[in-house]
Amino acid sequence: MLGKVLATLYERDLRKLIEEVNLFQQEEDLWKTAGSVKNSSGNLALHIIGGMNYHIGTNIAHTGYVRDRPGEFALKGVPRQEIVTRLEALILLTKNTLNGLTDAQLEAEYPVVFDDAKNSNSYVLVRLLAHLGYHLGQVNYLRRILE
Repeated sequence: MLGKVLATLYERDLRKLIEEVNLFQQEEDLWKTAGSVKNSSGNLALHIIGGMNYHIGTNIAHTGYVRDRPGEFALKGVPRQEIVTRLEALILLTKNTLNGLTDAQLEAEYPVVFDDAKNSNSYVLVRLLAHLGYHLGQVNYLRRILE
């Protein structure tokens, strides 16, 4: 049951992120920061895509995705439509993966150290959902500051 709940919540927040990306009136504003904000909305979207593809795709679904975390913050000017396409693919990955997890799989040990400890898959998935929500709020706030 938890897998299905998480799949629903991930889809909700990823769709909201797509909406936020599309709400930027000027596409180049996706790559701007303001004040003490160090990461652009575009880079935060790439970070979410990379992190979830790694933590859910590689470590739970065994997709073979190879993460480039520094690149998530270094790349600039990725077209909006490419970001949206990657987020749509991420929605499919999370839905297919999380809806297929049994309770035993959810409570199994996550294959790598996460938050400086060995934790269950369910812990990591809930923690990643909170992390997604944090960055979604940053994207929303930055968009409103810039535009």
